[in-house]
Amino acid sequence: MSLMEMIIDVPAEHEKNVFGQFDAYVKMIEKTLNVTVIVRNDEVKLIGENDNVNKAKSVFDQLIELSKRGNNITEQNVSYALSLCFDNKEFTLVEIDQDLICHTISGKPIKPKTLGQKSYVDLIRRKMITFGIGPAGTGKTYLAMAMAVTAFKNDEVNKIILTRPAIEAGEKLGFLPGDLQSKIDPYLRPLYDALYQIMGAEGYLKNSEKGLIEVAPLAYMRGRTLENAFIILDEAQNTTPVQMKMFLTRIGFGSKVIITGDLSQKDLPAGTQSGLDVALKVLSKIDDIGFSYLTGQDVVRHPLVQKIVMAYEAYENKLSKAEVKSNRPKFQRRHLNEARVRNDQRNKDKAGKRKKA
Repeated sequence: MSLMEMIIDVPAEHEKNVFGQFDAYVKMIEKTLNVTVIVRNDEVKLIGENDNVNKAKSVFDQLIELSKRGNNITEQNVSYALSLCFDNKEFTLVEIDQDLICHTISGKPIKPKTLGQKSYVDLIRRKMITFGIGPAGTGKTYLAMAMAVTAFKNDEVNKIILTRPAIEAGEKLGFLPGDLQSKIDPYLRPLYDALYQIMGAEGYLKNSEKGLIEVAPLAYMRGRTLENAFIILDEAQNTTPVQMKMFLTRIGFGSKVIITGDLSQKDLPAGTQSGLDVALKVLSKIDDIGFSYLTGQDVVRHPLVQKIVMAYEAYENKLSKAEVKSNRPKFQRRHLNEARVRNDQRNKDKAGKRKKA
């Protein structure tokens, strides 16, 4: 294929943000799209095959537009823009950025960063109950928390209730010191961290003292009716079917519920069925319940986390395929043996009839 050259303008005030430290983002684009990028003054020259140069231009256009909107360009932005260009969806990155949920206490905007996250947020807006299923780092809990705080500040709900099952992550911690609150706080710490970042510690404490924000283990939900509240059940993969049913039947009028979970990180005792697994099967056909499935492409933590998640997914898929292959010969042998037994029995029956005749 023939090579082509293309020159694009990058405003000087956005160069550092778009190119990255030591031109790290430029090198990512060069390596991924197999193009040469030459930076001179306010111009960028792209050299490569036609299709690759056009993709590189669209990626730079998206990053420049994000920078103009006041975003701090990260490696995740560049990586996701590159993945979108292969699906011819490169211009959706700016569309996603237009969806502002709220600001953190420090003024940082909270927005969905991937198509999966945008779909998840839209589903929360439309449905009364939303299940957010996905691996670590996909923003399930953080975005749910941002939506809850926004609804609370807009007087759409009267209170926020955050809950998760208090279960050890594969460890036996024994008896923890302190009063009841001290014992359950370690299990709920991720929820506190997100609240402090979005509302600030003072804002949380003030509303918590008034009973408007409640963070509690799942066991405390039994016997209650939760009306006009924004309720988030985190780490739902660690619920039992009985706990999940109990939680879902607490919901009253004017409430909105988000249930988040990672099906690959269950800490339940061996042989215990997950309430999240059961709920996904039982509730799949109810209209007012939405299901959002996030993937490794929606990971917005450090890029290494995305690689780790995808590596584990590939490993687990390989294991499951190997199990199917290893079980197939046994299955076939069992049926062959059964067929032989049936044939032997038929031959015996025929021989017996001949003797009688």
